[in-house]
Amino acid sequence: MRLSSFADYAVVMLSAAARHGLGVRLTATLLSGETGVPLPTAQKLMGRLTQAGLLVSARGTGGGVQLARDPASISLADIIEAVEGPIAMTACVDDHRHDCGLESACRVRPHWGVVNSTIRGALGGVSLETLAASRMGAEA
Repeated sequence: MRLSSFADYAVVMLSAAARHGLGVRLTATLLSGETGVPLPTAQKLMGRLTQAGLLVSARGTGGGVQLARDPASISLADIIEAVEGPIAMTACVDDHRHDCGLESACRVRPHWGVVNSTIRGALGGVSLETLAASRMGAEA
């Protein structure tokens, strides 16, 4: 399992935003410059993260985006789901999808929900506040 670059960039950008603090207005240009995420990608991500309710935007002079809520209340799972959609290890975890040829006779299917919940729980247990903290081993 590997996150897409888009999800990885979203985590990097929101971590940078969190380091600025709650209530600070930021621009795609600023976050792109700080993180190295290409500006067009940063702009697209900011739109997606705003739609997901993780950022709020303000137009006009002094406009930009800011975190929608405290970094401690935003999880890694929230960020991933904002850009990737629901976390689902296999298609059979999604009750609305029935595209597996083994579905009717699969003896493993009942267990994927537990696996999926465990992974979702682990990702949900990592806050943006933690992600934005100084690097491990670095002096505070």
